[in-house]
Amino acid sequence: MTTDLNQLASRLQDFARARDWEQFHTPKNLAMALAGEVGELVAELQWLTPDESRRLDGEALGRVRSELADVTLYLVRLADLLGVELIEAANAKLNESERRYDADLFRGSARKAPPLTS
Repeated sequence: MTTDLNQLASRLQDFARARDWEQFHTPKNLAMALAGEVGELVAELQWLTPDESRRLDGEALGRVRSELADVTLYLVRLADLLGVELIEAANAKLNESERRYDADLFRGSARKAPPLTS
């Protein structure tokens, strides 16, 4: 993880340890909590038009920001617990997507790419 993510992960470790919550921070529980927070984020945007979702007012943006923070915290905590370097994993996934979705073939298209062949 980058230094900022490492610092955040360390803060989350300290936060959980100080409250004796490490016992509850299993990969399963953290993944479930993460899914719940993603649901809360989705709920903030659910009934907006695409244009409205791009132009959130201050109050709505504040709620979305809070939900994004919750998602980030659970994701960083889960990755830390599992020893996953998030930036490295994200870059590897993006590299794979660049191979699967050739820019010339998929420009402007939402179609799914076939699985990668070795």
